[in-house]
Amino acid sequence: MKFSPGDESALGKADYELLAEFRYALRKFLGFSKEAATSHGLTPQQYQALLSIQGFPGKDWVTVGELAEQMQIAHHSAVGLADRMETLRLVRRSPSKEDRRRVHISLTARGLGTLEKLYRIHRAELQSTGPQLARLLHRAAMQMPEGA
Repeated sequence: MKFSPGDESALGKADYELLAEFRYALRKFLGFSKEAATSHGLTPQQYQALLSIQGFPGKDWVTVGELAEQMQIAHHSAVGLADRMETLRLVRRSPSKEDRRRVHISLTARGLGTLEKLYRIHRAELQSTGPQLARLLHRAAMQMPEGA
């Protein structure tokens, strides 16, 4: 979000405090998520990839390009991530039936089992911290100047 050059809206200390509090709450949740993934033998990036694959709208597989987009990483980085996860037997690759140049990446039973455990842990944490995050997000969104 950027302010337009002519935006003369005055920002007060409370504006900065609110945004700082929201970012702090997000960092705490992401720290929790990192610890949860690590305690289950995954890197945070591997957990995010499992979630991105299984949570992709309308299907339970992704292409390398879709994984790269979901993860916000370069295509070659997504290939490397898929390679490492395949070695850990978390995902499998299978050729697309429509286009043999494309590969579908899906979770193995092991990957899905790990994701289910982590989902339950994250859901419990969100039941506790979610209302605070939602309140902060709502407050921050309502206080942002129009056009910001």
